[in-house]
Amino acid sequence: MAFRPLHDRVVVKRIDAEEKTAGGIIIPDSAKEKPSQGEVVGVGPGARDESGKLVPLDVQVGDRVLFGKWSGTEVKIDGQELLIMKESDIMGVITETASKKKAAA
Repeated sequence: MAFRPLHDRVVVKRIDAEEKTAGGIIIPDSAKEKPSQGEVVGVGPGARDESGKLVPLDVQVGDRVLFGKWSGTEVKIDGQELLIMKESDIMGVITETASKKKAAA
């Protein structure tokens, strides 16, 4: 099934939180919080301003975003758990810095 969000809505797939702390302690599932980071998997065409002109969204498919703990509505599409939220619920886009890219290479 294909799903296309309408207006200024964004479909986000949560990115799982780390399994270990920085000190190496393994976090059990019962103590984990739902991650507040995700990858954008779908975007709507945008919202309309007061004059009726279409204003495109700032986020794009593939962007890694940060959102509020209670943001969005959880849905299950094709067995995959996703969040549908308005673009205004997204706090920002996470970008990799040049130093992290060099370390990964």
